[in-house]
Amino acid sequence: MPTQLIPYHQYTVNAVIGALLLVLECSQKGQKGFYGASVAVDPDSLVTPWLMACWLAGVVLGLRRAHGILRQWYPLADIRSSPRSSTCKEVAAYFLSLGWHLRIRWGPSLQSLANRYSRSTGQFFFGTPSQSRTRRRIPVQR
Repeated sequence: MPTQLIPYHQYTVNAVIGALLLVLECSQKGQKGFYGASVAVDPDSLVTPWLMACWLAGVVLGLRRAHGILRQWYPLADIRSSPRSSTCKEVAAYFLSLGWHLRIRWGPSLQSLANRYSRSTGQFFFGTPSQSRTRRRIPVQR
């Protein structure tokens, strides 16, 4: 299983997490939105604030889905998700618990976790491949 990829995404897991780490750093500096992080990445990557917001939503879904497995390996007891909580703060809490931040070499740790998760579950860490997606039924009008 190509664990460095996210199904239906043009960018790798490392690129997505790296961009989101920039989002969190900008947020800690008091910036709102995703603009600051989008201008900090390579301009040739064509990453937009909207794309980063989509990535944040996808990553938080992946982390929530993986929470039960991850808590066997990492201290996640203090992480809670609720409709009232900030998605950015929830992702920041996960990243902190997983030991990912911009001041360290987080890529090998991320890849190791993605490999371990995929071996344990047979799933991608983030995203859903086409064979695992459910078909939406469209009601037939008569």
